[in-house]
Amino acid sequence: MHLKFCQYLLFQPSKLSEIFQTFRNKSSSGKITPEIPRHAEKIVGGWLIGCAGMVFGAVILGGVTRLTESGLSMVDWRLIKDMKAPSSQAEWQAEFEKYKQYPEYKYVTQHEEMTLSRFKFIWYMEYSHRMWGRAVGLVFLIPALVFLKKGWITKAMKPRLAIYTALIGFQGFLGWYMVKSGLVDKPESTDIPRVSQYRLASHLGSAFILYTLFLYAGLSHLNKPVPIPNSPQIRKIRILTHGVLTLVFVTALSGAFVAGLDAGLVYNSWPKMADKWIPEDIAKFVPKWKNVFENPTTVQFNHRHLAESTVAVITGFWWMCRKAPLPPRARIAVNCLVGMAFIQATLGITTLLMYVPTHLAATHQSGSLVLLSFAVWLANELRKMPK
Repeated sequence: MHLKFCQYLLFQPSKLSEIFQTFRNKSSSGKITPEIPRHAEKIVGGWLIGCAGMVFGAVILGGVTRLTESGLSMVDWRLIKDMKAPSSQAEWQAEFEKYKQYPEYKYVTQHEEMTLSRFKFIWYMEYSHRMWGRAVGLVFLIPALVFLKKGWITKAMKPRLAIYTALIGFQGFLGWYMVKSGLVDKPESTDIPRVSQYRLASHLGSAFILYTLFLYAGLSHLNKPVPIPNSPQIRKIRILTHGVLTLVFVTALSGAFVAGLDAGLVYNSWPKMADKWIPEDIAKFVPKWKNVFENPTTVQFNHRHLAESTVAVITGFWWMCRKAPLPPRARIAVNCLVGMAFIQATLGITTLLMYVPTHLAATHQSGSLVLLSFAVWLANELRKMPK
């Protein structure tokens, strides 16, 4: 009997593989963990990449909304009622009257006329951004519930879904918390009302984190890890990859402070700032630490030198990777990373020299996400093989 069974396995290697897989999938409690079909894994991966794309779109739309000074046009926040735009002249007039009670309208009308037609434009910009944010939630939540019911979500992935859900909700809260900071009268200010740069950086930073998590998880579902020798050289490259990823993220976050303070409109020259390497007003605020976050000169100084350092580090990293035994996809990722670093730097310099035109500034912000995407892709390609 045993001999016949051994002969059966010998001539049916696929059956032997199935039995081995069954034992390998046993959990620590002794229960069998059903394997998710490959086609289902790809569908889940495509959905996660789609969610990352939705977040990408939200970031770009949010940037354009800020650049067109549209973010303070909707002066209240109602999750359901906000979904219906004004449909009659009376409703538009009522919305316009609410806007007139806040600082932005009072400032704008001192310099130019704010017509109902122009108000509709900025209102629709902010409305589109808010509706896109709600769409991100729906695109994530509805498929998540379906995939959970089908059993297509792994045990390890379930807590991550909870994290994604919390981050999406937190993004909505941060968005309104940010807008509120621009609706407050500031008698000491003579400039156009702006949202807090701290809240703007928090809002953008959490969006970048959500995007990174979606993209990494999606790539992990779609691309099986390639075996890479765990040599000291590869281990060093793995560590440096995460260092590059962190540097790209920090540089992008410093750009949020530039945006929040309109710091791109000061010292529109490069590589020097008004013919000086270190401008005179770089430390004019007291206490000194406030200059890092509240002085437009210092904020721009930090961002431009962080960007230059990022390009230099990525170039050195790429040079180090040239002779490393990287798989083909990882090689493409590192080449894309260094190419995009130079494109992004060129976009940033051009945006600065041309006094921040909307189309260039929006493209530059998009470039930061593209650069981050290549860093995430490389980190994903170099991840360790599961044991």
